[in-house]
Amino acid sequence: MEAASVAQNLGQGAELAGKYLTFSLGKEDYGVGILSVREIIGVMEITAVPHTPSYIKGVINLRGKVIPVLDLRLKFSMNHKEYDERTCIIVVEVQGQTAPVQVGMVVDSVSEVLNIAAGEIEPPPSLGSSSETENILGMAKVKGEVKILLDVDRVVGEGLLQQFVSQ
Repeated sequence: MEAASVAQNLGQGAELAGKYLTFSLGKEDYGVGILSVREIIGVMEITAVPHTPSYIKGVINLRGKVIPVLDLRLKFSMNHKEYDERTCIIVVEVQGQTAPVQVGMVVDSVSEVLNIAAGEIEPPPSLGSSSETENILGMAKVKGEVKILLDVDRVVGEGLLQQFVSQ
């Protein structure tokens, strides 16, 4: 039974292995699959949109395209931090209901692109309810540090996409 569990974990790690853009929020390091990243930009003027959850900062006009922006600190129930020269917006592309949609995620700072091997990835820890770890693909152990690998589609969430798809 234990060997099957190890094999399943190795299979999941192989599926998740690849290049990740790493970034920080507070003292934690996170990663998102590089294939979903479209670009990294500095913080620019964000237009607030009424009647949206508090973690949605609003929208930006990026080369004539309106893109919703969410603050990952607020999405993950962390304390708000004033934006500084290292704060950036990672623009990712996720699958909407009918077409791909671009969304900006505000992060404290971008670190590097890492090539993470299957053997360095473990499944997310069991923390009681699945809703607490549903945004996490896995935990990568790289250079003695743990990077939390995020599922961009789940972080952005259907609710956010539905509010902005019509724009």
